[in-house]
Amino acid sequence: NHIERLADDHRKAQEIGEVLNGLDYIKKVEPIETNIIIFEIDEAKLSADEFVKRLEENDVHIIGMGQGKLRIVTHLDYTQDMHSSFLEILRKL
Repeated sequence: NHIERLADDHRKAQEIGEVLNGLDYIKKVEPIETNIIIFEIDEAKLSADEFVKRLEENDVHIIGMGQGKLRIVTHLDYTQDMHSSFLEILRKL
């Protein structure tokens, strides 16, 4: 079901990874092969908890994986409008 639109989720994940890679407080973005983005915060610059808090202030909710690692997953209900807004939020944090 909805297999034809998986490529869209994968593209959005790649775009999120590109933005994350350009942020100085991101230590590492794992290689993105699907719709899952796993990345690590440079906690000397910003704690993972503070990053999550700043996203929550912008009505974006993610859960940390521990040790400064976080995960974002794109999916069917994640629209292009949400994606554009999220990329802009990331750039402004």
